[in-house]
Amino acid sequence: MRRAVRAAGFVLLIGGAFAIGWFPLPYYAVGPGPAREVIPLIHVEGVQTFPAAGHLVMTTVRFTRVTAVGALAAWIDPERAVVGERVLYPPGFTPADEERLARSEMDQSKIDAAVVVLSELTRYPERHADGALIEVVGPGCPADGHLFAGDVITRIDGERIDSREEASRVLHRAPAGDRLAIVVESGDRTRTVRVEKGRCPGTDRPLIGVSLVEPFPFDITIQSGDVGGPSAGLMWAIGLYDLLTPGDLTDGRTIAGTGAIDVEGKIGPIGGVRDKVVAARDAGADILLVPRGNLKELRGVERGDLRVIGVSTFDQSVAALRSSETSP
Repeated sequence: MRRAVRAAGFVLLIGGAFAIGWFPLPYYAVGPGPAREVIPLIHVEGVQTFPAAGHLVMTTVRFTRVTAVGALAAWIDPERAVVGERVLYPPGFTPADEERLARSEMDQSKIDAAVVVLSELTRYPERHADGALIEVVGPGCPADGHLFAGDVITRIDGERIDSREEASRVLHRAPAGDRLAIVVESGDRTRTVRVEKGRCPGTDRPLIGVSLVEPFPFDITIQSGDVGGPSAGLMWAIGLYDLLTPGDLTDGRTIAGTGAIDVEGKIGPIGGVRDKVVAARDAGADILLVPRGNLKELRGVERGDLRVIGVSTFDQSVAALRSSETSP
């Protein structure tokens, strides 16, 4: 009888240990993600475009929640690291919050990339479509959750909006506490939202909390899929520039890149740059463009035949691809 009880207990112990081994832990495995071509994700209508013979790819970082078994596998893998949940999600910040922020940053990166390229190649922003394009919505501001980056404001309280300047003027003259009826277009959808003019975190001025730019003079659509964050901005800009200009920046090569971009064309540092070197190398890239501010992090990283170029501006990035010399 005792032997039967002990055997049953042993079986339960083994089964419990096995179950615990597959139970999700508050840890994530972080490592190189897939490298994705950007040109097929950029769609332009109304102007001539020019094909490229090579490939332009954005690099990504992948993080997945792990079990005890998964954590062990990640610790063994030299190209992955295991980090605590709080490294990715600060206290009070949920995975849903992180996903929402990452998507917002991605949407802003697309807009900023297009602003930089169109400002260089066309008479934008002097020439633009009607309305006011939302570049970013301030977190915690009255517009947060109601308006989104990429929305085009066409009317405010019944008044037609033809430009960023008109939208700013109408929003500025509205008194604090006024509940504004704002009509926006997003793709082929039109909706009306009501936003009360109030306070944004860090300021006492009454605002709705949006940053605006002029709408683009022709249709530009960028499909980012499940990729979030700001680090694809540089490659969105390079890809759009290559599409809209004769010649071929790739020159038949595979060009990878990563870096945040602002409307002035400055390239800012990003996270996970060491993993992105691995992703570019695994994708067979000839060149990897990275923010100059990230170069110090790459000391000791195995690059193989991959040539890494540090850049601080969009213009430097284009010049580097056109030149046989790397940036210092």
